[in-house]
Amino acid sequence: MKLNLLSHINSPKDLRLIPEMALPQLAKELRDFIIDIVSVKEGHLGASLGVVELTIALHYVFNTPEDLLVWDVGHQAYGHKILTGRKDIFHTNRQLGGVSGFPKRSESEYDTFGVGHSSTAISATLGMAIASNLKGDFEKNHIAVVGDASIASGMAFEGLNHAGVTDANLLVILNDNAIGIDPSVGALKNYLTAVKSGKNPRQNNMIKSLNFDYSGPIDGHDIFAIIKELKRLKNTKGPKFLHIITTKGKGLEQAEKDQVKYHAPGKFDKLTGEIIPKFEENLPPKFQDVFGLTVLDLAKKNEKIIGITPAMPSGSSLKFMMDAFPERAFDVGIAEQHAVTLSAGMATQGMIVFCNIYSTFLQRAYDQVIHDVALQNLPVIFCLDRAGLVGEDGATHHGVFDIAFLRCIPNMILYSPMNEMDLRNILYTAQLGLNHPIAIRYPRGRGLHQDWIKPYEEIEIGKANLIKKGSKVAVLSNGFIGKNVTLALAEMENVEQFAHYDFPFVKPLDEKLLHLILTEFEHIITLEDGVINGGFGTAILEFSALHQYSPKIKILGIPDEFIEHGTVAQLQRYSEIDAKSLQIIFESY
Repeated sequence: MKLNLLSHINSPKDLRLIPEMALPQLAKELRDFIIDIVSVKEGHLGASLGVVELTIALHYVFNTPEDLLVWDVGHQAYGHKILTGRKDIFHTNRQLGGVSGFPKRSESEYDTFGVGHSSTAISATLGMAIASNLKGDFEKNHIAVVGDASIASGMAFEGLNHAGVTDANLLVILNDNAIGIDPSVGALKNYLTAVKSGKNPRQNNMIKSLNFDYSGPIDGHDIFAIIKELKRLKNTKGPKFLHIITTKGKGLEQAEKDQVKYHAPGKFDKLTGEIIPKFEENLPPKFQDVFGLTVLDLAKKNEKIIGITPAMPSGSSLKFMMDAFPERAFDVGIAEQHAVTLSAGMATQGMIVFCNIYSTFLQRAYDQVIHDVALQNLPVIFCLDRAGLVGEDGATHHGVFDIAFLRCIPNMILYSPMNEMDLRNILYTAQLGLNHPIAIRYPRGRGLHQDWIKPYEEIEIGKANLIKKGSKVAVLSNGFIGKNVTLALAEMENVEQFAHYDFPFVKPLDEKLLHLILTEFEHIITLEDGVINGGFGTAILEFSALHQYSPKIKILGIPDEFIEHGTVAQLQRYSEIDAKSLQIIFESY
C-alpha cells in the first residue's frame, strides 16, 4: 500500500523532502483531494485541477514564501492553498469565516498578493521584483502565473511592456489552456494556438521581441519537464517567460469535456463527475436570463441593437444573442476598458449598445465610463449584473460600490429594478432612445415571478412607486432588496404606520414625490444593497438638507468595510438588511 504523501505535507518545506520521482503520486492525491472537497462544498474546480503539476513544481523548486509567487485571478490557487498550510481547513473554502476562495494576504504569508480580478499579477510581481533590486536582494525570485485569457488584457500587456526594459528578476508563467471561464477569444488566442501547433516560427516570437527569455511551450502535466525548466529559469536573471500547455479540469473526465460548466459546477459526484442536479423546475428566472432573453427578443426586432461583454457571455447570458446574432454580439475578452470605449464608438454611429459587465468589473473601466461615455453624453446601456452582495466570491466580487461611484457622474441615469418585469421593461425603454447613458444594476440569482414575460411597458424616467400606504414612517428602498421590506412588514402588527416606496431611479430622483414624503412623514428609512457612503440613502439625505426638511432619516445598507465571503443571506444579516433585521429595526419606531 502506497504511503499517502499529501497527509504529511503541511508546508512547502515538507513538500521539498519528497523524492522527485514520487511527485506524480502526490499530484494524483492533490487532485483527488480538491475533487473530494469541491464536489461537496462547491467552488472553482477546473482551473485548479489544470495546474496541479505546476503548483507542486513551483513550491518544490522555489523557496516560497521567500521567493514570491503571485497567482493571477486566483481560480487556479486551490492546490497552492492546500500545500501551504490550509489543507485541514480547506473544507471551509468560501464559507462564512472560512478560507477565502482567492489568495489573500491576511490569510497566509504564501499569499503574496490579493487577487480576484484578472491580469494584475504581472504588474504586482514586477513591482515586487523592482523593490527587491532596490533593497539589494538580487537572488530573490518573483513568479507570476497568468492564464491565457488574462494575458490578453491591456493591463497584462502594460506589465510586460515595462518588464522588458528592466533587469527585474521576474518569471511570467503562461498557463495556456485556451479558456478562461468561457473559451478565450481574439487574435492573441489565435497566435498562441499557432505557437502550440508549431505553425509560428520561433524567430517570430512576440514575447521574445519584448526582451524576455522565452521558453516553451512545454507540457504542463509533465511534472519532470516543468521542474527541469523551472530549475534552469531559477538561475537565469532578468525577465523570463515560460509557456506551458495545460488542460482545464485535468483528471476529471467530465470537467475536461465540458470546461465551461465545470469551471464552478456546484455539487457533483466525485466518482462519476456527474453534476448533482438542482431542482429548478417551476422556479422564477435568474436575472441574468431575464436580461439575456429580453435583449435577444429586442434584437430580433431592431437590427441596430448590439451586445458587448468582456469575457462573460455565459455568466451574463449574452450568449443567447451571440448564438442568434454572432455578427452583432461580441465577447471582447477580459478587457473592460476596451468594452466600454468600443460601446461608446458604436453609439456615435447610431447603434443601440447593451454593454453587459458584472458590477465589480465595471470598476476597472471607471475612466472610460466618465470620459468616453458620460462626458460625450453617449446613450450606452450599461447592464450591471451581480450588483449588490454576491455571496461566496467575497470582497473582490461584491457589486456594492456602483451606486456611489455612478450617481456622481453627470448625464448618467441610474436604475435598479425591483423585479424581473421591471428589468424587462427598462431594457425595452432604454432601446427606445434615452439620449443619455444609463446603468441598470440587478442582482445575482433568481427573481420572484415565474410569469415574467408580459407585454412591454415603457418606464417613465425618474419615477418612483408607492408600494404600500402608511401614516408615520416612510421606507424608501432601491431595487430588488425592497423585497426584504415587504417580508419584514408582513410579520409586523403595527404595519399600518409604515409606508413603502420603491425608488428604482437613484438618478434622477423622483423629486416631486420626495417633496411630498419629506413633508408628510416624521421618520424616513432608506434601504439599498450598496455601500451607505455616497449611495442612495445619501442622495435622499442630500436632497432633504438642500431643501431644509427636518425629518429623521436612517440609512440602511452596506457598512463602511469590505464584506467577506458567505452566503448572500448570511451577509445581508451581517449588514442588517435582511428581512428579520429590518423587522427589528422597524419595530423600534
